[in-house]
Amino acid sequence: MNTTSHAVQQAPQHTATSISSSAMLVELSISTWTGRKLDKTASTEVTTSKRAIKGAANVNKKLLADCAELVAVQKFAANARNAHYDCTMPWSDMGMRLLPTTKYFDYHAKITALKAEFHRLVEEFLNVYDWEIAQAQVKLGDLFNVTEYPEKDSIRAKFKFGMFYMPVPDAGDWRLDINNEAVNDLTSHYSQYYTDQLNKAMNDLWHRLHGVLVRVSERLDYSNDTTKRIFRDSLIDNVMEVVDMMKTCNITGDTKMTAMTEQLENALLGVTPDALREDDWLRQETKQKVDAAIKALPSLDF
Repeated sequence: MNTTSHAVQQAPQHTATSISSSAMLVELSISTWTGRKLDKTASTEVTTSKRAIKGAANVNKKLLADCAELVAVQKFAANARNAHYDCTMPWSDMGMRLLPTTKYFDYHAKITALKAEFHRLVEEFLNVYDWEIAQAQVKLGDLFNVTEYPEKDSIRAKFKFGMFYMPVPDAGDWRLDINNEAVNDLTSHYSQYYTDQLNKAMNDLWHRLHGVLVRVSERLDYSNDTTKRIFRDSLIDNVMEVVDMMKTCNITGDTKMTAMTEQLENALLGVTPDALREDDWLRQETKQKVDAAIKALPSLDF
């Protein structure tokens, strides 16, 4: 295995200049297919048979009766929202919540994992969707109406899971607008603390990137089938996930980080795991580019 050295350059130090630097706003958006529908005909039949006025009762039916896979997705979505609430603090009635900067990486990792599991459960449901429709015809009897079941692709689009971040305003919010003496006291007391935390957060990104790049370099370090190394399809995706996180979380405008993300995006553009397995030249070229990126990383006591 080839080894790589690091260029002698120090990681940039970042300074928190305001209270807003210690927190951000985050919104978690999750949607699912309810699998429920109002049956107007059945509702009319009930109110008529019971001599009630129109609208006094509604018949809401479960289109898939008791589909365990759909119930699992719905319960998981509720638990994911609770996890989001546990990691954040109330901010507004619009869905935005306050997330301390120091908690960002833990939060992002947790919600990202929940997102992956959510989509896995969705796929499990979609795999049995057609079968469940056939079963619903038996379970619902005369309540069954085949036109009420969307196509599988339409159903897939109803399941969404996303996180959205935005900065806390520096001024104009009563939560932050306090008298100058208090601001000065807070700035003096917490400035160094938040500076240290911000540096740790940004350095953590560099460490994460180093880890996935070294993994790529190691896995691509072979020239033929006799020395072939096994790697998963996620090998390149893992790098791009960190690159995307660096782009999103480069709140200090670190030019080195921006340059590195651009360098890796260009280096890995169009590169796929299958192509790396089949093309010796592409594999060697990709390894060289990855090694060059590793050498360009700032010195962080790796």
